[in-house]
Amino acid sequence: MFTGIVTDMGEVIHVRDKADDLRHLKIACHYHRSGIEDGASIACNGVCLTVVAAGVDGNYTWFSVDAGAETLAVTTAGAWQHGTRLNLERALKIGDELGGHIVAGHVDGVAELKAREDLTGMARLTFEAPRQLSRFIAAKGSVALDGVSLTINAVKDDRFEALIIPHTLDVTTLGALRVGHCVNIEVDLMARYVARLMEKR
Repeated sequence: MFTGIVTDMGEVIHVRDKADDLRHLKIACHYHRSGIEDGASIACNGVCLTVVAAGVDGNYTWFSVDAGAETLAVTTAGAWQHGTRLNLERALKIGDELGGHIVAGHVDGVAELKAREDLTGMARLTFEAPRQLSRFIAAKGSVALDGVSLTINAVKDDRFEALIIPHTLDVTTLGALRVGHCVNIEVDLMARYVARLMEKR
């Protein structure tokens, strides 16, 4: 489980396709090597991936993960390449502060940035969600975009708007987003469960 509070920005430094449905990624980060164990979960742009190896090379730490068929099919991981920047978050530990909202790291799909309005130190971003996910998105609710916990400001049909504060623009990849870019979206778990209960009724 995660919170959607990004703790590092990593960079893809190697990509190797092991098969048509399996991609091996090596990611550089600023985490201390001692804090990354084989088998640990790290959210990479909101995608929960399992560490298969880790080490230190010069002044940076690296870890390797494998992205399988489902991950490549429903997330942006298939487009990651050498130099791609990624929002990183390590899994929650008992006693950690829950500063964002509960995020599983199980991406539901991909949303596209349709409009960006740069304000004084902030940015208003408008995304379009896949039709099957838009019913889970509500004003004042939560959503995780590329692993970043955000509060939704407004919703109209399949589009929703979020106001990004200066700190988030500085410490995540959202600051570099431009119209046409796609992001991983995970809808709020509570919204999903409420919708399922209503369907059963």
